[in-house]
Amino acid sequence: MEHAFSLPAHFSSEQERLAAAGIDSWHQLADLDQASLRQLGRSPGVSEARLVRLQGQARLVMELDLAPGDAALLLHAGIATARGLQQADPHRLLQQIHRLQRQLTGRAVPLIDLATLRCWMVKAAAVAPGRSWN
Repeated sequence: MEHAFSLPAHFSSEQERLAAAGIDSWHQLADLDQASLRQLGRSPGVSEARLVRLQGQARLVMELDLAPGDAALLLHAGIATARGLQQADPHRLLQQIHRLQRQLTGRAVPLIDLATLRCWMVKAAAVAPGRSWN
């Protein structure tokens, strides 16, 4: 499934720089090599660390077919790779995700449930062990 490449407003500088470089999809961002990412990060107003975080999000989106918001939530919870998700304790991770969801969205958005998290973990386990986006 192709997810729209739209970043939150606080990433506007990064999105503008990525667009100027012809990067307009999660797949392109996930495939970007480290040297190119560093080069983009040297642009005025653009943070290399934020680009690295966005690339981690892009890789989760592509590898696990997650919605970009769900991939961002996993990153905030300390899960940066499919392998990390596969190895996580589901109950502990769910507690951490719920805490983050309440902090970030309040109670307006339904919390991720254990079945959804387990589905993500199954997808993570199915990702080929040697697969790399670089």
